[in-house]
Amino acid sequence: MLERSQLADNALQALHDEDYDVPFNTQSLNHEGLIFMGGRTSKSLDGDWTFCVDLLDTGLRQKWFSMVPELPENRTEPWDYDPFMGETVPVPSNWAMLKEKWYFFEGSAWYTRALDFGEISDAKRQFLRFGAAGYDCKVFLNGEFLGNHYGASTPFCVELTGKLRPGRNWIMACVNNTRTRDRVPMRNTDWFNYGGLYREVSCFETPKTLLKDFFLFLVPDGSFSRICAEVEISGAQSGDAVLTIPELDIEEKIPIRDSKGSVTLSARPQLWSPENPVLYDVSLALDEDRVSDRVGFRQIERRGTDIVLNGETLFLRGISVHEDDANSGKVTSETDLRRRFAHAKELGCNYLRLAHYPHHEKAAELADELGFLLWEEIPVYWAIDFANPGTYRDAENQLAELIKRDRNRASVIIWSVGNENPDTDARLDFMKRLAETARRLDPTRLTSAACLVNHANNRIEDRLSEHIDVIGLNEYYGWYETDFDDLAAIGRNSDPDRPVVISETGADGVVGEKGPDKGLFSEDYQAEVYRRQIAALRELAYVKGMSPWILYDFRVERRQNIFQNGYNHKGLIAADKKTKKKAFHILAEFYREIEAGTGTTGSVS
Repeated sequence: MLERSQLADNALQALHDEDYDVPFNTQSLNHEGLIFMGGRTSKSLDGDWTFCVDLLDTGLRQKWFSMVPELPENRTEPWDYDPFMGETVPVPSNWAMLKEKWYFFEGSAWYTRALDFGEISDAKRQFLRFGAAGYDCKVFLNGEFLGNHYGASTPFCVELTGKLRPGRNWIMACVNNTRTRDRVPMRNTDWFNYGGLYREVSCFETPKTLLKDFFLFLVPDGSFSRICAEVEISGAQSGDAVLTIPELDIEEKIPIRDSKGSVTLSARPQLWSPENPVLYDVSLALDEDRVSDRVGFRQIERRGTDIVLNGETLFLRGISVHEDDANSGKVTSETDLRRRFAHAKELGCNYLRLAHYPHHEKAAELADELGFLLWEEIPVYWAIDFANPGTYRDAENQLAELIKRDRNRASVIIWSVGNENPDTDARLDFMKRLAETARRLDPTRLTSAACLVNHANNRIEDRLSEHIDVIGLNEYYGWYETDFDDLAAIGRNSDPDRPVVISETGADGVVGEKGPDKGLFSEDYQAEVYRRQIAALRELAYVKGMSPWILYDFRVERRQNIFQNGYNHKGLIAADKKTKKKAFHILAEFYREIEAGTGTTGSVS
């Protein structure tokens, strides 16, 4: 078949080699290589890329990445794929949304595009940045393997320094979205398994010594009068960094020692809040390198069973959201995000739960600007191989990439480390370590997870609740559970010593001709569940917020009855992102009462 191939060392043996992936499974593209991007100039690599699905991983076996451009009539051996000509797809995109035959495809797909460089300066470093690639992405340049990244929703950088050549270069990315038992998430999830390069790709240059990481925050000591800046550089030691915040009359040197530096300054910024989302222009310079950001300063904390923002108790009036679109899949635009926040504002929200994985980084930037609080999370979802060190490595890296990406965003107040996992010793150790990692990387925010309830005893019996700040509670009384009296009993029996947020609740309601007139899956049934939920929640003093499931109907493989047809219809708005259901207006009225101070009596603790 391929006896004459010059690409594979032993072409026939490659057909039988089931360890073909091992040399490429380094996970070397991870949070340690992330570079702070605020204010940097980059070149977009979005647009058409040559594309081919590769169900059998023939490309890795046959080393497609080693091919060079050649006219078909000049080739001297048969080939299965030509990376340089043929079908193209747009980047960003999900292949499932491009052709019907790719809709349920899970496996590898190859992306190729040219990268042209003029003169390459020895005084500069060159990088690629991928906003996200679902799930495992192996990156090659001119036939050389540069590393691979795990995690479908977090960014990663690839250094090209010393590997580029003047003129035309070729980037290849092998992206695989196969669900496996050792990944985060693993095989069983409740959202669509999109694949592909579905967020922006770019390249950029930096000086030899660059500002790699920058974390700026209000010191959480209750004084509201101290700002701390933490800096990490990459490259040779090179003097001090300089922090500038013009509106606060700050221009301060940050000494760099062993590639890191920090400074704590006296300052009294206006505090960021949903009512007053004030942001400050900030810049950081180190010799020839300069980055910038817009940062809000606020303090979020837990006091007993209260969530406290800037010294004031807070009720989180929220909604959960998925990153999903009927036409574009998981691809997100600023227009789509602004529509999401506009609907949340109309609903009366001050808070959104971005489920169940890191959303586009633009979401937190807009939340900063528009004044919304965010719960962000990683997909430690349902059944995870908690005893596997490789699985933990994947989860911790995704958490670190998310935190490093978004920890300058005032809107983000909660890092969530998981959702609905069985309470085992292995899981407890796994999740505790994630919570500790979150606190180590960011001591200024709360930690949470959607915890478990013993429905037989009507009691929160999740040992993880002792190791996080906010107990997330997913409850579906009126849908998966029946007796609303049990919801009040959970509070009485559990007597939680920290705030509880109803992280999910709701029911399916199908609008239009496909929906039933009454009973399960009808719009009226969903509305009645919301009425009864609200009546029950009015009485529960231990509940300090809620984010019902969910803002929009979304696509998912597992739900296939005659009303669902591949969608979860618990959205308060249909998948067209226009049609509001009756439950939308019921929840909006409740949130207006909460905001006015008349929505809860809190008689049950």
